[in-house]
Amino acid sequence: QAQLVESGGGLVQPGGSLRLSCAASGFTFSNYVMRWHRQAPGKERELVAHISSTGRTTNYADSVKGRFTISRDNAKNTVYLQMNSLKPEDTAVYYCNAIGTYSYWGQGTQVTVSS
Repeated sequence: QAQLVESGGGLVQPGGSLRLSCAASGFTFSNYVMRWHRQAPGKERELVAHISSTGRTTNYADSVKGRFTISRDNAKNTVYLQMNSLKPEDTAVYYCNAIGTYSYWGQGTQVTVSS
């Protein structure tokens, strides 16, 4: 059974950093494009970052470009989101998403940026 499990969220002060992880199981991770999305209260879910199956291609939302870095380790079946220079507007539930033959979603991890 396919599963994505996010971790690494929490409370951080503005300007701080967090690294989110998403561990995959139950499917061939290296065949799947991976994405991070986020959803803030009262807002629609938005795409934050995208990484190709090989890791060679990445794309970012304009709002996070230069601050966030998506990466993956296909040997560990894990995708990461390094978030630096965090702002209060980055507060949201962050979800990882696998796209391939099927689409899978994790349960989300809360990130709160506040002083």
